[in-house]
Amino acid sequence: MEKFKSELISFVENSTCSYTCCSLIKNILNKNGFIELEENDKWNLEKGKYYVTRNNTSIIAFIVPDNYNKYFSIITSHLDTPSLELKVDCCYTKENYLKLNVMPYGGLLNYGWLDHPLSLAGRIVRKKNDKLDTEIVDFKKPIAIIPSVAIHQNSKANTNLDLNSQIDMQPIFSVGDNIDLFNKLVDKDVISYDLFLYNSEKPVIMGVNNELLVSPRIDNITSVYTSLNSFIDSIGSSIKVFCSFNNEEIGSLTLEGADSNFLIDTLKRITASFDIDLVSTLSKSIIISSDNTHAVHPNHNELSDDTAKLYLDKGFVIVKEANTTTDSMTEAIIKELCNKNNIKYQIGSSRNDISSGSTLSGISLRHASVKSIDVGVSELAMHSSIEVCSINDIYELYKMMKAFYDATIIIDKDSIKVQ
Repeated sequence: MEKFKSELISFVENSTCSYTCCSLIKNILNKNGFIELEENDKWNLEKGKYYVTRNNTSIIAFIVPDNYNKYFSIITSHLDTPSLELKVDCCYTKENYLKLNVMPYGGLLNYGWLDHPLSLAGRIVRKKNDKLDTEIVDFKKPIAIIPSVAIHQNSKANTNLDLNSQIDMQPIFSVGDNIDLFNKLVDKDVISYDLFLYNSEKPVIMGVNNELLVSPRIDNITSVYTSLNSFIDSIGSSIKVFCSFNNEEIGSLTLEGADSNFLIDTLKRITASFDIDLVSTLSKSIIISSDNTHAVHPNHNELSDDTAKLYLDKGFVIVKEANTTTDSMTEAIIKELCNKNNIKYQIGSSRNDISSGSTLSGISLRHASVKSIDVGVSELAMHSSIEVCSINDIYELYKMMKAFYDATIIIDKDSIKVQ
């Protein structure tokens, strides 16, 4: 468990945006003997371990074991997190401050981004020798901050903190009027960029029993970590698939998002390589979509449902709502896995008058119709730059995912056998 905690903290700390997270996943897969494939090549697959990326920000890995069963065990997550994206020509001066013009990426909890040290990461494009070269960068150190307006200057700060994203969320990164400082920071030869400010504070384990994780990017890097490690550690006989998509926080309808053809095209190429019928294989397959949800708030229990409350440190969550993909069949499968392997879980829903958003598997099902379920861990302060969850719940999620990848699940019309 201590190794799990330390590696989780390192993973979250270094997954500072979708680009750096995808690079980190690639490095881990390479160390574990996976072979990188290119989408623009013809695939001649043999049994083994592979991965493919799209646009430097989404990644799918898969394992075709010896004596494989002809169905997919798929877990999806998303590796983008709410942040502040730099606009074009972003540097400007105002009142002797050097400022960065930014736009919110995803649904930020605005006040949770004030007064925190921010660093910068993403992708830059340079022109070298008549070629456009991309590079993934992470400045690591704090370079910017969004200062609050002092209580003396805003008498309503404790009663009505209504922040305007165009006015109140613009960070400073230096003083003076030397705009060239930004060019020196990112390199004057850069001709284009996708750069994001992120909270650079380190994750912390706290609580009397060291049960709480207080960290940036809990949503949804914890799901990426658990699904990746359970995938690598698994020994099951199904065709195992790990997916981590970009752009969930802005709707997934992008080149590399869950609402693209990335997953279904990859599954098509796998089945074609092994002369497996795609439709019958999908009919016997299962997708787990892992994304976080809300725990009962310690000061506002009225924000949770009366009978479907979710708690910290009570196990991972099976999310069952009208707009999720969880149904009685997939719920029963996960319960059976948990009961067989002594894994703690809870089942819950949000209040009807609070929007819970769409799910990755629900989006993926537009392209690949597969039995599906939504899971995650419950947390506090979602989409703030610092969030809170139970580290034990993350471990229970990992245990369930590994049990899922290890199991043989036989679906025959209206009956299911979990071995």
